[in-house]
Amino acid sequence: MNKVNFYKELLRGELIIMRYDFGEVITAMVTPFDNKGAVDYTKVEELASYLSENGSDAIIVTGTTGESPTLIYDEELEILNSAKRACRNDKKIIMGTGSNCTETAVMMSKRAEKEGADGILTVVPYYNKPSQKGIIAHFSAIAEAVSLPIILYNIPSRTGVNISVETARYLCEKYENIVAVKQSYSDIDVITELKLNLPKDAAIYSGDDSLTLPMLAVGAHGVISVVSHLFGKEIKSMIRNFKTGDITAAKNMHYALYPIMKKLFMAPNPVPVKAALARKNIIQDFVRSPLVTLDESEKQELFDVIDNLELPQDNKTSQPVLL
Repeated sequence: MNKVNFYKELLRGELIIMRYDFGEVITAMVTPFDNKGAVDYTKVEELASYLSENGSDAIIVTGTTGESPTLIYDEELEILNSAKRACRNDKKIIMGTGSNCTETAVMMSKRAEKEGADGILTVVPYYNKPSQKGIIAHFSAIAEAVSLPIILYNIPSRTGVNISVETARYLCEKYENIVAVKQSYSDIDVITELKLNLPKDAAIYSGDDSLTLPMLAVGAHGVISVVSHLFGKEIKSMIRNFKTGDITAAKNMHYALYPIMKKLFMAPNPVPVKAALARKNIIQDFVRSPLVTLDESEKQELFDVIDNLELPQDNKTSQPVLL
């Protein structure tokens, strides 16, 4: 039996019934390391707790932002358990279980379910460049192996392959536990096509902070965010304002946050956001090779943008009307 529950949301006069509620602001959490390169599980808990109190509806661990290519399996599971302990079931914890090896992705998805993850994020296979039939076979194997809610992750800039709208539709129609698509692709027309072709109860998430508001305008539900490490309440406010009809306030927040939305990708993610978090004494500024930390001039460039942001005071973070 699939662990998929339905919820209703009344927004701007439109009743939306969706397969599963992960919320609107999902933070793709970084993985804190110590000065020897080991995972700092204490900081994992502290960061997960911080995010849960500052605008995040759910948290993804061991995703790309969590430097998953450099993590071993036991580390990934302990990160999941640390985040769950910190949030005490108050926030949903999603585990990144993607791999370009279908057998590995299935194995990690099963282990995520066994360890109590609330859902999984699984990426289009990278490097081996499968056909659309291969993508279908890959995600079908995962969906048939677990009952957890699944978010499909499309990021062709990293994988070299783009999941087609037709493939996404087929998978969402066939598998009830495929509940959402994370779209990290700047073509807004694709969001419209997904909205027109996916089952109406499947959610679409922006995978790029700077595209969240444009994607909301054509049907996205929310964002899987990096900026929410620093400005989670503000991201939440922007989405709430848009969905309750205060478009001007939503645009003003978008404009205010836009400089940091872009600057956090001045170097490979998550290098800049880790530098910003370290400045706030939330984690230490360490990444695993082949990533390298920002140099001092780059840090100053980043911090100048953060210090010069002029944020609107309106922080509308109220929850949707549930029916």
